[in-house]
Amino acid sequence: MIQKALDFLTGHRDVAFATCEGGLPKIRVFQIMKQEGTVLYFATSFKKEVYRQLQQNPDIEILAMEGNVSVRCSGRANFHVDDEVKKWIFDHNDVLPRLYNSYDQMAYFSMNIATLDYYDLAPTPPILKHFDLMTGETGDGYVGEKYSK
Repeated sequence: MIQKALDFLTGHRDVAFATCEGGLPKIRVFQIMKQEGTVLYFATSFKKEVYRQLQQNPDIEILAMEGNVSVRCSGRANFHVDDEVKKWIFDHNDVLPRLYNSYDQMAYFSMNIATLDYYDLAPTPPILKHFDLMTGETGDGYVGEKYSK
């Protein structure tokens, strides 16, 4: 099931991306620029609020959704990204070269997925799988009063 969730992310580059500022959630749409297994890569401007927020609090949560299926992941921003990965991201994204003259004008960061939730509301009962990639623990859950444990 974890591979199914990771494959879902591979097919859904646009995600809701949440940070926190002063204890308040901040959410926006972001693109996953590159995925290597459970490591996701992103890029942003040094001038944007999101960059400042991640410098103050590197905790991130993302959500990808289509139809009845959603995948939610949490982790921490890591700004130590290899220069070759930065170049690859810049060269393989049609928007970035239109906005920036060079790959090194942007902030790149990765997120090792710490927790991952896979939801599928289509079956009855709905499927909820939780994966803690840090501890290896997994869990099942149900959505709705009829199926609560």
